[in-house]
Amino acid sequence: MHSLRWRTCVTLLAALLCVACVSVNFFSLPSFLEKALPRPIHLGLDLRGGIHLTLGADIDQAVSQSLALMGQDIRSSANDAGIRTRLLRHADGRTLEFVPHKHEGIEQLSNLLRDRFGQMAVGSAVSSGSGEKLHVTFHPAYEKELRERIMDQTIRTLRGRIDAFGVAEPDIRRQGGDQIQIQLPGVTDTQRALQLIGRTAQLTFHRVRKDAEPGMVMPLGTAWYPYVNTEKHWSAPGSRPDFTGGLVLDKAPLLSGQDIVDARPAFDERNQACVSIQFSSRGADQFERVTEELIHQQFAIVLDGVIQSAPVIQQKISGGKASITGSFTTEEAQDLAVVLRSGSLPAEVKVLEERTVGPSLGADSIRAGLIAGVVGAVGVMLIMQVCYGMSGLLANLMLTFTIGLLFAGLGIFGATLTLPGIAGVVLTIGMSVDANVLVFERIREEIGRRLPIREAVAAGFREARSSILDANFTTLLTAAVLYQFGTGPIRGFAVTLALGILASMFTAIFVSHLCFDWWIRRNGAVNCGLTPHAVSD
Repeated sequence: MHSLRWRTCVTLLAALLCVACVSVNFFSLPSFLEKALPRPIHLGLDLRGGIHLTLGADIDQAVSQSLALMGQDIRSSANDAGIRTRLLRHADGRTLEFVPHKHEGIEQLSNLLRDRFGQMAVGSAVSSGSGEKLHVTFHPAYEKELRERIMDQTIRTLRGRIDAFGVAEPDIRRQGGDQIQIQLPGVTDTQRALQLIGRTAQLTFHRVRKDAEPGMVMPLGTAWYPYVNTEKHWSAPGSRPDFTGGLVLDKAPLLSGQDIVDARPAFDERNQACVSIQFSSRGADQFERVTEELIHQQFAIVLDGVIQSAPVIQQKISGGKASITGSFTTEEAQDLAVVLRSGSLPAEVKVLEERTVGPSLGADSIRAGLIAGVVGAVGVMLIMQVCYGMSGLLANLMLTFTIGLLFAGLGIFGATLTLPGIAGVVLTIGMSVDANVLVFERIREEIGRRLPIREAVAAGFREARSSILDANFTTLLTAAVLYQFGTGPIRGFAVTLALGILASMFTAIFVSHLCFDWWIRRNGAVNCGLTPHAVSD
């Protein structure tokens, strides 16, 4: 009796939880219940419609920029150690050249690099017309690690932007070495999504070169950067910025926006919208050093390759605070602050593939999936009813319970239902009654051996349990492999299949056995339609 009571309590609790979790998809519940229960099941891109993007990340450019910033750190440490040196960079962006002012500086700089910068590979000194040069590159192992870190940071930054965009259950994953696949279910504003996702938002600070002008042969390591027009906004939708000129800058940035810890919209002394930024302690020290070196010189603030402003440094700036001015509206300053606060993309990304799935196509997929599910469920129920009588009715009730538990699990775990997921639901319909068939046939065999109904039911569940567990755990292992190595739609199928297997084992082994025990307790020797098959001689 005690066994029946606790098993009944567990079953009733599972049924109540199932009803509560599934009901949020069909009814509006009070606010206190909405907070306690899972959110409605999210539909994937193939069911809801939306945008599918494949982005390519320029990892080489990001590594080159990291090398340039590392060169600034090395030069700063060398100056602090009394080693005066010039910093050059190869055109390939993969090698730094240091030219010490004194001959003995080569050995001192080599020792400094080995002691403090173990991630750098130090080459042999090379003589040239301007003196001895020391070639420095990243160690291959460190560069490989750096590339992985840049790619991971790019994916995290994109995820943060998309979460701020308000997309429910986006799918963001790495594809190959330098590509990222993004699915945005329910997004219809393609242009805005592309502006938010593809915007690099790389903030860099460069030295302005007064010894070079556009049109002439520019010194090595310099380039012309366009100046944004104060009469046109840099982020005007559907148009490129209108440039009224530009400046020649050093390609290698003196400082980057990677050390920004905060960015807020503000207004300058002319009451124009701007963005106030705050550097980390490391960035503040670098900013102070750079502004000290460039007193009475022009200093360019570059955002995504466009000069936003180029003030003349009047004095050393301490405290790590600066502002970005330009032709911003209040909304644009707000958007820029959000992007800078969430982090700039460490690598520039380009859209390689763009596909839009219309809501009507998703509705057709849902309709087809529902038809398949209903036809499959009705067919299975009819066969079970004809073959097993009252026990078949019990199996059909367990099938309904299993599907309910499956959808409740999707809501609890926040899973996204996709078209392959619907296929997993249809597959669950067939698999859930498979366990019932094993149990029912075993009970028939035990009844044919003249065992009492109570003992036949107990033996049927006991003897069939091992076969049910073996078959279902094997399928669970397959689902785990699909989830581990599959992409978005395959993972959706794996999650749905796994939840369906767990729900079917619970209903077939636990709940179905409970129902049989209650039936026998109330009706005695009635065999529930499990009459043994006639055996001919």
